[in-house]
Amino acid sequence: MIRRFAAFFAPPDVAASSPSRSSVILLTQLRWIAVFGQLATIIVVATALDVRLPLAPLLLAPLLLILVNVAVARILLQRRAFSQRELCSALMIDVIALCWQLYHSGGATNPFTFLFLLQIVIGAIILEARWSWFVALNACLCMALLTFRYVPLRLPDPYAQDPFRLYIYGSLFCFVLAAVLLIVFVERLDRNRRDSDAQLAAYRHQAAEEDHIIRMGLLASGAAHELGTPLSSISVILGDWSREPAIAQDPDMAADLADVRRELERCKTIVTGILMSAGEVRGIDPAVTDVRAFVEDIAEEWRVRTPGELRLVDRIAENVQIIADPGLRQIIGNVIDNAIEVSPDLVLIEAWLEGAGPGRQLVFTVSDRGPGFAADVKARIGQPYTSTKGRDGGGLGLFLVVNVIRKLGGLVSVENRESGGASVQLTIPLATLAFESDAREETP
Repeated sequence: MIRRFAAFFAPPDVAASSPSRSSVILLTQLRWIAVFGQLATIIVVATALDVRLPLAPLLLAPLLLILVNVAVARILLQRRAFSQRELCSALMIDVIALCWQLYHSGGATNPFTFLFLLQIVIGAIILEARWSWFVALNACLCMALLTFRYVPLRLPDPYAQDPFRLYIYGSLFCFVLAAVLLIVFVERLDRNRRDSDAQLAAYRHQAAEEDHIIRMGLLASGAAHELGTPLSSISVILGDWSREPAIAQDPDMAADLADVRRELERCKTIVTGILMSAGEVRGIDPAVTDVRAFVEDIAEEWRVRTPGELRLVDRIAENVQIIADPGLRQIIGNVIDNAIEVSPDLVLIEAWLEGAGPGRQLVFTVSDRGPGFAADVKARIGQPYTSTKGRDGGGLGLFLVVNVIRKLGGLVSVENRESGGASVQLTIPLATLAFESDAREETP
């Protein structure tokens, strides 16, 4: 319980909180300050100034605020967002508690009536217009009530002769207190707003990237449909030609026909790659394999294409069956191809599994000895057309890698190595590749 209370006096973790939840935490902090401030004021006024106060009703308000904070603490453990109505209700509790305190301590003659302005300002910041006007209206009604109805303070003789002097001292203290609270809490509320705006901007940026992929997907789908029919026709014609006696008996013609069919298969592979680039990374000739074989096959495929050395460091402790498809292979191949382009002499591939249970992940790292990523490019990795190659249309490869891996629930991170070169790390949840989960989904 003590740990929970202590958490309310620390600045809220905005990254893990919604804006409404952060506002509730700040209101709770302000309420704790009100509790301690009211108790301290009652003690000082009753002892140092020797003013006879109605202690029973005055102590009722701090007790109510403590109970409210305990209830809010329990609710905050279960909820991450609050409605405008709930925020307004929380603020109205503070307004009513202050009105109760002032009613039993001099009403409008008490200089602490200026604290209503603090609650109005906070309401204007955290609430929508109609709710903030509701708070302001209720604060004004409370002030009107305190002007005509209140319990007068019974001042001792030194102050009874000149009550305005005590009012001036109280006004000075209230002004300083309100200024400090306004700066502290309004600054925190404004920081929450800025963090919320930054988070919203990040969501908009992600939405724009996904819209970019959707548009590319539409283009890719159209191209695939347009190219599919002629490629199929050519494949049928070549099959008929291969059975012609004149061609089968001519070695040169047969060799040329084999070359054409090989190039045709390459065109089909390119069309498949276009569909994969649109984000379709599943369902294209998937095969059951295991993690180690999957990684070794990718390394072997690119080893024959590399002019230098492609070194594989296999740190997979436990082999696991997965569903592997050409789309995922090509995503990893894009990273390897970029590394070979900047570091043809040596490319290092490392693979391992980390985590346990359902959260286990396949980590695939590709390192090179190239120039590395420039600071401005590194900060924009994953954005379209962000590239160090300086050519038009560059940067789409890594953009597609980042977004496809993100759709699989994974993560792409890049860094420059201290020994020189760059490293790109792909972290892919095994749950998205697991053979068992796919088998269960296909079971009727």
